[in-house]
Amino acid sequence: MGAISPHVGVMETARDTLDQEACYRAVLTRDARFDGRFFGGVTSTGIYCRPVCPARTPKRENMIFYPTAAAAEEAGFRACLRCRPETAPDMGAWRGTSNTVSRALALIEAGALDEADVDALAGRLGVGERQLRRLFRQHLGAAPVSVAQTRRVLLAKQLIHETDLSMAEVALASGFGSVRRFNETFQSLYGRPPSALRRRKERAAEVGVRLGLSYREPYDRETMLAALSARGDAVEDGRWSRALTADIDGADGRVVVAFGRPGRVEVVVEASDLKALPGVLARVRRVFDLSADPEAIARDLSADPGMISLVEARPGLRLPGAWIDDGQTAPSDRWPADFEARATARAERWRPWRAYGALHLRTAGLSAQDLENEDEQRAA
Repeated sequence: MGAISPHVGVMETARDTLDQEACYRAVLTRDARFDGRFFGGVTSTGIYCRPVCPARTPKRENMIFYPTAAAAEEAGFRACLRCRPETAPDMGAWRGTSNTVSRALALIEAGALDEADVDALAGRLGVGERQLRRLFRQHLGAAPVSVAQTRRVLLAKQLIHETDLSMAEVALASGFGSVRRFNETFQSLYGRPPSALRRRKERAAEVGVRLGLSYREPYDRETMLAALSARGDAVEDGRWSRALTADIDGADGRVVVAFGRPGRVEVVVEASDLKALPGVLARVRRVFDLSADPEAIARDLSADPGMISLVEARPGLRLPGAWIDDGQTAPSDRWPADFEARATARAERWRPWRAYGALHLRTAGLSAQDLENEDEQRAA
């Protein structure tokens, strides 16, 4: 693929939501803090990259930046084979305040658009199809179908790089409806069959599918595993596991999660049907809160003087998520039903991170009255 001109509508959306010059400065310094927060399309090559890509930095006039991988792909760019956008922290995740978009992304990640259309997705969310498309364009710079397509392509790309699954199995596990569609998509994006992207030698057969999922540091691993164990999850020797069932997960089997190198968890999924893989990975991300943005959470909670010391003391706290979650509110903003009522009004200033605020209070053993007493001391 040679030089391209990004689709105007997508480009304008991206320019509205990103400071293009600031993005380029981050690329010049390969600033890891911005990894996963935006992607840079190179118009002279037709490739999009992470801010930390080790390749030589293109000229400023040849780069345009997008808030999500889906926006870059919808504009006509293909993922870089060197920096591998599919391995960025919370790849393509969105950290906005629209509850509808948050719920839609969770459903898409679990495969909602693999066999249904956008109208059906909008119906599940209680909004019109046009309204859903508008929200996606506004917040993500891409249409719902583009977000779903990017999810499939990048998961397939990761499976090709990190597993020894056959191409037919990769197609099935990443949500493509058929091997033909899988091959056509990769041929269109990369100008080569998907098998040509596999660069490593085959290894001895492994049990299950083994993949790494990225997250953004800091992360309090010990507290997370202790919380999961305390609620009754199976945790042994630092490894969390769960049995998969056909009625809940679409397949029988088992999933095991263990922390690997910093910024990554290792997931092994044994499933009787590979079609269940996207949904299982989506649930793992939710259980371990892998898409959290610690910097944004700390910044917003610290706007409340009473929370500053708590956030500084435990910057890596994460919310243990539910395996099955049909809630209408994003987990990050849910106010615990059993929490003291007097803190509810104060928690309004913590949105959209009320759940993290409650978690910090509980972890520190503090009450709303303690916060009020600190307020009085500061005032005095």
